[in-house]
Amino acid sequence: MPFTDRTQAGRRLAEALAGLRDEDVVVLGLPRGGVPVAFEVAVALDAPLDVIVVRKLGVPFQPELAMGAVGEGDVRVVDDEVVRRAQITAEELAGAEATERAELERRLFRIRRDHPLVPIEGRTAVVVDDGVATGSTARTACLVARERGAARVVVAVPVGAAPALDALKEVADEVVFVESPRGFRAVGEWYADFRQVDDGQVMELLDRAANHPDDPVGDPADPPAPRDEAVEIRAGAVMLNGQLTVPDRPVGLVVFAHGSGSSRHSPRNRHVAQVLNEAGLGTLLFDLLTAREEWERPMVFDIRRMAARLVDATWWLRAEQGWDDFPIGYFGASTGAAAALRAAAQLGHDVSAVVSRGGRPDLAADWMHEVRAPTLLLVGSEDPCVLDLNRRAQRRLRCENELSVVPGATHLFEEPGTLDQAAVLARDWFLGHLPQSTTTQHAVLQT
Repeated sequence: MPFTDRTQAGRRLAEALAGLRDEDVVVLGLPRGGVPVAFEVAVALDAPLDVIVVRKLGVPFQPELAMGAVGEGDVRVVDDEVVRRAQITAEELAGAEATERAELERRLFRIRRDHPLVPIEGRTAVVVDDGVATGSTARTACLVARERGAARVVVAVPVGAAPALDALKEVADEVVFVESPRGFRAVGEWYADFRQVDDGQVMELLDRAANHPDDPVGDPADPPAPRDEAVEIRAGAVMLNGQLTVPDRPVGLVVFAHGSGSSRHSPRNRHVAQVLNEAGLGTLLFDLLTAREEWERPMVFDIRRMAARLVDATWWLRAEQGWDDFPIGYFGASTGAAAALRAAAQLGHDVSAVVSRGGRPDLAADWMHEVRAPTLLLVGSEDPCVLDLNRRAQRRLRCENELSVVPGATHLFEEPGTLDQAAVLARDWFLGHLPQSTTTQHAVLQT
């Protein structure tokens, strides 16, 4: 494990870049993970720090695999080999680009209103990330720097896959790295601490670099303090009540979609949420229906409405609560499982995993083939009708999926030990499928 965290990686990378001290350098970090590394480089080189905003285009059914990237100034890079092998259609590529460009513009607006572009025309642009696997985002950033008039472009990363580093030489004047290990699979595997970096941390580092570049910063990837608070979520024209629980060092977040006749106060969902919290997962339990709507029987089966509200809650988490780059999963029960599956189908790679407990996936039958998130269907062995519905629904799924039958459990998992077993299965599914480093997973499971 070469690096303890991004701070240490940045300091080691800065040593490899010491020869640039006499050049007119601007350090450009790739948000978000590349910015803590770039901060250390900028401090060491006594150079200004800025960012180049790019967004990865993930393969729809495997979002961690990049099929390209988009950047400021309408720059786009497409990995034709990945597109060919994954059989990506023109419509899928265009859809991914539209989604990522919208997010790129949102992020640019937030950053640029307080941190205008640092001029790089005629200067050496040092593009810094925390690592490269395919190199798509770094390649895009190089093209952006060229368009902005950089006289020389240097790509600098602590660790990267050899093929990607070699390919970057086509667009960069120099490629600098600390480690290029054999058997490279993912950047996060080469950090002991690879926690997500949020927008607030990026803005803080840009502020410090601009105003007090010599101030000590500690670990820029420190997560928010543990939280357990009542929240209100706007969903269309209504406000929905919820409970947001964020443990120390969260590795992801799970949004709960309750079933008919239930709410955020459901003792079964709260029990499952506690098990997830103890494993390092944040949870959001919220009311899919208002107090008045819960008494209207047709509303309980209005899957379209409930799915739309689940989508709104997800965007609220990403846009207003700082969970933009953290993996998010869905846990649905009964009719809430149908809402979770439909919402997951609509959001594509923005949802990383789904678990259904005693669910009614048949109510989302028309959307099942669109679900991309790995899906676990949990059903009690003594719930034959729902078990049959889940078996039929499973045949419609095209994503990674599994049907787990909990022995002795009826529909509500009220039998001794059955809900605990379901909670553990859900926990393991989320920890195994929410994107994160294997080191983080192991540490969480040991606590």
